[in-house]
Amino acid sequence: MRYPDIEHHGARDGVTGSCHQLHMDASHSLLVDCGLFQGDETSSDGRAATERLDIEFSLATVQALVVTHVHIDHVGRIPYLLAAGYKGPIYCSEPSAKLLPIVLEDAFRLGFSRDQKAVDRYLKLVEQRLRPLPYQQWSTLLETEELIARIRQQRAGHILGSAYVEIDLTYPANGENRRIVFSGDLGAAHAPLLMPPESPERADILVLESTYGDRLHEDRARRRQRLEAVIEHALQDQGSVLIPAFSIGRTQELLYELEEIIHSKLQAHINKPPLKVDEGGSEFANNGSAPHSQSPLPSGERARVRGNNDSSEYGLETNWPKLPIILDSPLATRFTEAYRSLQPYWNQEARERGEAGRNPLAFDNLITINSHADHIAVMNHLTQTARPAIVIAGNGMCSGGRIVNYLKAMLHDPRHDVLFVGYQAKGTPGHAIQTYGPKGGYVDLDGERFNIRAGITSIGGYSAHADQKGLVEFLTGMQQWPAEIRVVHGEQRAKEALAAQLHASYQEKGLTGVKITFGRDET
Repeated sequence: MRYPDIEHHGARDGVTGSCHQLHMDASHSLLVDCGLFQGDETSSDGRAATERLDIEFSLATVQALVVTHVHIDHVGRIPYLLAAGYKGPIYCSEPSAKLLPIVLEDAFRLGFSRDQKAVDRYLKLVEQRLRPLPYQQWSTLLETEELIARIRQQRAGHILGSAYVEIDLTYPANGENRRIVFSGDLGAAHAPLLMPPESPERADILVLESTYGDRLHEDRARRRQRLEAVIEHALQDQGSVLIPAFSIGRTQELLYELEEIIHSKLQAHINKPPLKVDEGGSEFANNGSAPHSQSPLPSGERARVRGNNDSSEYGLETNWPKLPIILDSPLATRFTEAYRSLQPYWNQEARERGEAGRNPLAFDNLITINSHADHIAVMNHLTQTARPAIVIAGNGMCSGGRIVNYLKAMLHDPRHDVLFVGYQAKGTPGHAIQTYGPKGGYVDLDGERFNIRAGITSIGGYSAHADQKGLVEFLTGMQQWPAEIRVVHGEQRAKEALAAQLHASYQEKGLTGVKITFGRDET
């Protein structure tokens, strides 16, 4: 074996289960991510889903685990890695170090034990292993006579704390130096809250994600217009908008954009003369109760810091000040609170909003639902009444979580809309709804068939992943382009389309000899 060499233990033939082993020499290797498989990828070659959780490769040479970000398809197998005997450090960015224990607590409860003492022991073990790294600074992981290994994490713009990883290897015996870059998941341009990724200086080997390697996203202004249009449609139909969203990243971006829509609506009407409203007409936005003609919703918990304006007095035509934004996910609520505490890592636009007294992740319309009883009450209320609302609930691919209950109750009703804002893996209910819903089809949820009559809409611009243009620009922004590119983390069509664009970029620059592979298979 010639070093360095890379083995792909996941995200090689699909999108999920990211796990890559960098063999630096015969005695030392690194793991980059250790994630869960999802959708159809939970089984492979006839193996049961539980078998794909096992760590089937040797840990004998593994010196450290490097986490690019805390999405479950990148970290969900860490409990199984520890169970397999891994005792090394876990390197990640400083924000990820705060978010990772929350993710792993949930993963441990689902996969191992709900016993609180066992959970606490596990979390203590994880926290002891964490080694937070600042962005943009090189850290030495290993220094021997045969090998010097350094690591640097740079912002990836995918979710808060996400990073791409640069690994610099020097072999003193022959003076050779090699730079390997793992992209992790790269973010879309101009993502809310996040600083955009900047290309590394150079790479000899680039391991590049390709989730959206075959398409381009809508720009941010257009996607916000579409988000607003879907909500307006729901208001006209006296229905609700159901948004399946992952607890980390997507939920916080949605809240940020919804706060901006509400703020702009208020600003547009702020100079209009106040209109008289009925006595109970504005109460929902202020204390969690519905207008007097409707039964009240459970109050939930107010996530906002109250502003100085009573927005109800402006009498907006579409009732934005009274439109409840319901975050029905205890896990998403915890992450949103963590995001608020990590404000120094927000981008300049987001920080300026906070400095101006706005609360983009905690505003008047936002209601958080934590208890199961309140969840059932909210769902029943929205099903039985004509109360427009926006419901954000997990999980993002509709394969579990509270969103499934909403879908069972509302998919048959054309008043409602389901809005997809992220990738739906093949084999998940989300993919089925997205594919067959517009045709009046059906979906199987928990073994029961449900007809789809609700409106189904997808907004690609809200993907947390870079599109084809962004992925290519990550390469072309380098001063020294890699001689080898491993295209991973994508469906075959996406990988092939991205590889074609990468080849074209090399040809335009007059470079030849680049090796682009899908794991091991050359293109």
